[in-house]
Amino acid sequence: MDSEPTPGPATKWSRRKRIVVYGLVTLITWLVLAYIFVPVLWKRYAHRHPEFEEMPGVTYTADGIPADPVNVALVGTNDEVLKIMLAAGWYPADELTSRSSLKIAAASVFKREYDTAPVSSEFLFGRKQDLALEQAVGDNPRHRHHIRFWESDKHGSDGRPIWVGAAIFDKRVGLSRTTAEFTHLTDANVDAERDVLFKDLEQTGELAEVIVVEGFHKVLEGRNGQGNRWYTDGNLYEGVIAAKTR
Repeated sequence: MDSEPTPGPATKWSRRKRIVVYGLVTLITWLVLAYIFVPVLWKRYAHRHPEFEEMPGVTYTADGIPADPVNVALVGTNDEVLKIMLAAGWYPADELTSRSSLKIAAASVFKREYDTAPVSSEFLFGRKQDLALEQAVGDNPRHRHHIRFWESDKHGSDGRPIWVGAAIFDKRVGLSRTTAEFTHLTDANVDAERDVLFKDLEQTGELAEVIVVEGFHKVLEGRNGQGNRWYTDGNLYEGVIAAKTR
């Protein structure tokens, strides 16, 4: 009987090529599952989680008028929230008093820095914000990033409280559509401000994870208490602050 022919160089190369192709297919499959399919499942889970479904979607003015949309959340203690916000370059706003109101008015007119300028009160869960923080833009408080946070009665999986907030950008000073008073006029794209905040937070290295709660908002546009338009893609970003071991 004739013996089987010894595989030549072309046959060996063909086998190696198949091995390489199979390896690449396996790698691509893993990447798709690990970085696309599984995260999508988690986002859907987060969207269906009762803690998020029960959260209110907008804040209110003292007169009960719908104000700014809720678009961010943090999981952590009061001290942890303050610490990561400071590390991200956001600072607590001064209390709104006659003195601080005059100071921000003068700073706006004369273009003086006021990194801790006051913000007006908004209400959620029947009370005004627990924390108000901001980030100055240039040397004029007419333009600034700011956020109001409320500690909710919900908790993360580790037992720490969930803080919900409304992140808004003040683009200029003008007349309110609802009260005809001078006030900050806000940018309509609240998603852009949400993204700015989380970019700053991620750069601190203090976030354990970021969860996109898809479909948090069912109503995707509206007007705040000053009559300024807002719109959103409907998603809320939740950041879980890294817990320190004791």
